Amino acid sequence: MQEDALRDLVDTIHRQRTERQNVELKAAHEGFPKRIYDTLSSFSNQDEGGILIFGVNDKPNYEIVGVYDAEDVQRKISEACKQMEPLVRALTTICEINGKMVVSAEIPSVEYSLRPVFYKGQERLKGSFVHVGDADELMTEYEVYSYEAFRNRVHEDARPVERAKLELFDQKRLARYLEAVRAERPNLSTMTDSDIFEIMGVTRDRIPTLAGVMTFSKYPQAYFPQLCVTAVLVPGTQLGDEGPDGERFQDNARITGALPEMLEEAERFVRRNSRTRTIIDAGGKRADQAEYPARAVREALLNMLIHRDYSVYTENTPACIEMYRDRIVFRNTGGLVGTTSLHLLGRSRLETRNTVLNNMLELLHIAENRYSGVPTMLRELKNAGMRPPEFAVRHGEFSTTFFNNIFDLKEPALRAKYTAGAHTGKPARTKPTVKKRVTRKDWQQAILDFCRAPKSRNELTAFTGKSRYYTMVKLVQPLLVSGKLKRTLPEKPRSIHQRFVAV
Repeated sequence: MQEDALRDLVDTIHRQRTERQNVELKAAHEGFPKRIYDTLSSFSNQDEGGILIFGVNDKPNYEIVGVYDAEDVQRKISEACKQMEPLVRALTTICEINGKMVVSAEIPSVEYSLRPVFYKGQERLKGSFVHVGDADELMTEYEVYSYEAFRNRVHEDARPVERAKLELFDQKRLARYLEAVRAERPNLSTMTDSDIFEIMGVTRDRIPTLAGVMTFSKYPQAYFPQLCVTAVLVPGTQLGDEGPDGERFQDNARITGALPEMLEEAERFVRRNSRTRTIIDAGGKRADQAEYPARAVREALLNMLIHRDYSVYTENTPACIEMYRDRIVFRNTGGLVGTTSLHLLGRSRLETRNTVLNNMLELLHIAENRYSGVPTMLRELKNAGMRPPEFAVRHGEFSTTFFNNIFDLKEPALRAKYTAGAHTGKPARTKPTVKKRVTRKDWQQAILDFCRAPKSRNELTAFTGKSRYYTMVKLVQPLLVSGKLKRTLPEKPRSIHQRFVAV
């Protein structure tokens, strides 16, 4: 970074009174910070890397305080980088601003296959961090494992399930599968059934694989009780909201069986708990429109079931459907695979997590396996006049959110009407609505209303249905800067016990 670029960056931060996802401020006017290992790790582990700036205070006014000794700051940055594994190579810049010395350290992103970068003094599990909003958070054991699984090309869906038996599989489905393999994979048509099972990953060394169990077993949950789907209908807009009779859920289901059965039952759950609205065109013709387009829902469910992580670290975590008054959320364990990023979803062919499972469901004509899922969601929601789906990744969990446009945040009375909830779980008709664009300002006003009682970061993220980064940086941080929102623990801004309350 050139000196002029550093000055411009510091000036921008000072004017905006906020840090960024890839910028961390350290005062350093009274000595070198006690530890920067967390930030070195988190910046190295994110695709855009990051910049540490020493000599600028982040609280309360982002003022330039200068560093105690620019040369010593550079030396200690270098020493800290050598304590990381793999080694971090920071590029430092020194410049003078308003008569005070400021030092920056550019931390480059590390190649995905070499992650996670961690502090050697605490080893991999306790020394690997990820940057979220304005905080460095310890990676979960699963997040650390995900990097290792990618590096070693581990195929969790192909691991054998010792207790499983082929004779307990659905024989009719197996027969359809064998017929499809021989018809669509001609070079395998002369093989025996057992050899086809082996080469296609239904078995490994004649033992059924996890993909085989999840596709063909009559009851996979006998081996993996939590590899199922939990589905809830919430009366309000967040978990914990209650209906008129004090109920937290107005429908609640645990969906089990093989993947084809779970897919069908999950579709039925969404269908029976979805509202129907009447659309009247310019000619006066009436038409019923489902709350969520059926094809978009099916694709979201397929992605949730097929692309979830099936490792031993996540086999105790079900996939989840959460239906709220204003949205539906599909959640599954497993973030994006490898170097895949959110902005590429629906735009390019991305790496696939469970290739064996994908191939099985393709041959059964349940999934296309042509990277068409996200484009289909985008198209179906657009055709229904709805906003695009929102995708988010946090701590190894992937979520897809559809917004139903039932109410507009600009109209609190209308929002209160729907949030109060009198949903019975049966399709209800709503009056034709005129859609309005919900702006960031609308969301911020909604957050202020929501924070009349103190709320945590997780509660705020759940409330917006957006990513944690967007919620905290784009929505909450400006409210903190303007003084409309305050922290309950201002002296500990990164505390896990931090709450936010409207002023």
